[in-house]
Amino acid sequence: MSDNDPITFRPAGKAVSQPGVHVTANGRLPVVSFSRYELNQIFSIYGRRVAEGEWRDYAIDMLGDRAVFSVFRHACDQPLYRIEKNPRLARRQGAYCVIAASGGILKRGHSLNRVLGVFDRARLHIVGV
Repeated sequence: MSDNDPITFRPAGKAVSQPGVHVTANGRLPVVSFSRYELNQIFSIYGRRVAEGEWRDYAIDMLGDRAVFSVFRHACDQPLYRIEKNPRLARRQGAYCVIAASGGILKRGHSLNRVLGVFDRARLHIVGV
């Protein structure tokens, strides 16, 4: 397997029309998923934020039209951020976006690496004199 292969199981012999869109076990419904490379990028940022104590839990949803990686501060809360992959928007606005808890889109683009850059911005801290 290469780094771009998705982590999904699909029946042998089924053709896939789009990268990142796969057929479920029953062979009927298409499912959008993150590739191994995309998950490595997301977990790199997630691991840093967990080490800082900001994030504590995550969930991955693979739906028919998009894949969603949700980040939680506590397991019982609503997600702080959602990282979405929507192949339908790939040619227009970009397939990837980061959505805040309020529902506002923080960043959208064609490259997951650039979209995840929203989490790498330096924070302002008050420095004592």
